[in-house]
Amino acid sequence: MTFDFDQVFDRHNTGSTKWSRYPADVLPMWVADMDFAAPPVIIEALQQRLLHPLVGYSVAQDNLREAIVADLWNKYAWQVKPQELIFLPGVESGFNMALKALVQPQQNVVVQVPNYPPLRHAPGHWGLNKVELEFVAQADGTYATPLDALSQSLANGGALLLSNPHNPIGKVFTAQELTDIADICMAHDAWIISDEIHAELCFDGRVHIPTASLSPEIAKRTITLMSASKAYNIAGLKTSFMIIQDAALRERVNHARCGMVDSVNPLGMEATRVAYSEGAPWLAELKTYLQANRDWLVEAVRSRLPGVTINVPQGTYLAWLDCSALDLDNPQQFFLEQAKVGLSAGVDFGDQHQQFVRLNFGCPRSLLEEGISRMEHALTQRIT
Repeated sequence: MTFDFDQVFDRHNTGSTKWSRYPADVLPMWVADMDFAAPPVIIEALQQRLLHPLVGYSVAQDNLREAIVADLWNKYAWQVKPQELIFLPGVESGFNMALKALVQPQQNVVVQVPNYPPLRHAPGHWGLNKVELEFVAQADGTYATPLDALSQSLANGGALLLSNPHNPIGKVFTAQELTDIADICMAHDAWIISDEIHAELCFDGRVHIPTASLSPEIAKRTITLMSASKAYNIAGLKTSFMIIQDAALRERVNHARCGMVDSVNPLGMEATRVAYSEGAPWLAELKTYLQANRDWLVEAVRSRLPGVTINVPQGTYLAWLDCSALDLDNPQQFFLEQAKVGLSAGVDFGDQHQQFVRLNFGCPRSLLEEGISRMEHALTQRIT
């Protein structure tokens, strides 16, 4: 490979959220932050940008908008205009702005669970009714949306907070699934607020389908949230964007900043431009590496962690592990204390998911192997 994804970097004492939460003897495999160096082309561009010593308030330049528009067309055959982009410091601020602008107190906000904690908590920030809709696990290891329950929950309008590719179950929605979901939302005049931050990270030849790209009618009711932060590992640069193709809707949502959502980091905007215009070779090798990590992990869990089950993630670099058969009060705490591996607690993703943990496999293979070895040893010690 042209790029070295096996190199291990010491991230202690760098202010890393991932590596600061736990003591130094704990291997952190929780937050969605990969342990790979950012693409060299991005680092070089940032170094070049910093030769100009001013980093004041900044706005998105035409070349950034054009790079994103070209990327959306090249990857998804989705035709977006430059003015349809709204830049934000994060997708979380975007879906909160959309809820504030669009949903009325008597309406529901549907969140499919398990789900990314900030998506779960967002309706509560605005005093909105939240309906948590459980995925239906299928015999083949995939997950389905209960369409009848979705329709009932949106009977009075409101919004669906969609995560696609899905965090934490790694589901990549098909065109038919998205169409069925969107048809229900449109039938009830409900909004689709679609977090597509992991869009580039699909495996086994799958290609992400932006919900708004399905039809002009669906686009009129869809707010799409994207960022280069996950795929290119630049989350700390705090840059994302909303895509809203209907002009009136775009204006309405943009006005919901409410003095809380500020302008965007100039270095983040430059990194985003370079990611989308020059980062394709690095991304292609990253996906190959991540898919190999995923395949190794699935086999390792099934052969070495008795009592733990895993469904094969179709996208993202996150694995959703079912620890129900271990008969533990708190699997996350067990692996933290006994294995010195810091995982995400399942209960954060849904009240009924206390027996799950989420594991981040976006790391050099040696760290992934170390994490599994520690978990295997902890389970072996528990049995003996």
